[in-house]
Amino acid sequence: MPIMRLKEIKGMSSEDRVKKLSALRAEMARLRTMVRAGGAVENPARIRELRKTIAKILTIENEDKLGLRKTEEETKKGKRKKEKKPK
Repeated sequence: MPIMRLKEIKGMSSEDRVKKLSALRAEMARLRTMVRAGGAVENPARIRELRKTIAKILTIENEDKLGLRKTEEETKKGKRKKEKKPK
């Protein structure tokens, strides 16, 4: 199960995303240190989940900065246009 879903990340403010990003990076550094030291990690898949969540947060932050992210209304309009028309 993912750490955070896209909907949750999009609903956060930019400052909250930055705080969450630093917390996730700290946790990932701690887990990687444990692995490199030869210790047993409780959940090895957690490292992959952390990497993916960090990537999601960074992607959404960059989209916001560039103004590429669509609003919910634009997304709904796009879905209506893509619906199949009867022949």
